[in-house]
Amino acid sequence: MRILVAIPHFYKPNGGFYGSQRADPQPRIDALVQCMAALHQNFGPRQGLLDPPRRCLYETNQANSAQLDIVLCTTGGDHLIPALPGNLFRQNETAAQPMLLGYEAHAVLRDGVGRYDWYCYMEDDILVADPMFFDKLGWFLSLAGERAVLQPNRYEVSTDDRIHKLYIDANLAKPELSQPYQDITQRPKIEGKVFNRRVAFQRVNNPHAGCFFLNQAQMRKFAAQDYFLDRSDAFAGALESAATLGIMRCFETYKPSRENADFLEIGHIHRRYVGRYVVFEEGAPWRFKVVRPTD
Repeated sequence: MRILVAIPHFYKPNGGFYGSQRADPQPRIDALVQCMAALHQNFGPRQGLLDPPRRCLYETNQANSAQLDIVLCTTGGDHLIPALPGNLFRQNETAAQPMLLGYEAHAVLRDGVGRYDWYCYMEDDILVADPMFFDKLGWFLSLAGERAVLQPNRYEVSTDDRIHKLYIDANLAKPELSQPYQDITQRPKIEGKVFNRRVAFQRVNNPHAGCFFLNQAQMRKFAAQDYFLDRSDAFAGALESAATLGIMRCFETYKPSRENADFLEIGHIHRRYVGRYVVFEEGAPWRFKVVRPTD
């Protein structure tokens, strides 16, 4: 298996909304290292089993190991590359506007067509911790066909006694943001059975997850669209559009249904919702208020 991952990476502190704009760079460094390391640890070939009596390591997980190429797309000097372990990635330097870096990542994926099995776009604070992640994607395509794309459910974690895992990409408050680009009434639900377990997948008005994962045929199809690399910001903004708009226009997008949300999931390393936007009310375990933090 050959996997290409393209990640837009930008850092310039200015007190803005996104984590890439905050004053302390260390959380961004930690998140990006964790993002890349998890990919290598779960899918790369450098995995071993310790044999102390023989003082050696045995190669492990060969059945699931992959050739993994991670490309960080940067612009100018606004990045944290010098603080990152160089063995985890290669850099693609551009002169793009920061908010449009996601489309430079699209170009990297397009340029790799024909050389990989999976083409992955990820924001720089995404955690893929499931070694069967790509097996599940492949199984879903065998069930739904290549006109469909399965988006993972994105979550944040907490040690609060009221919520330990929070899935953060809810239905849109303004469904009209996605309605021009998809019809979720078409084949709205798909069901299957895997590992003796019934699982369901549904069309949603918010397919955003900060990432997407396409096989080779799907990447060829996506790159052939006239809107590919149009640098649109029509879906909530340029960053969100790079992650979601193109695949929403090109494919039927699904997510695992609520009752089996963890079938395909990714972590949001930089917590934005738990304890920041979502603050639980005292004495009301499942009621919360949304606040806007000042930092």
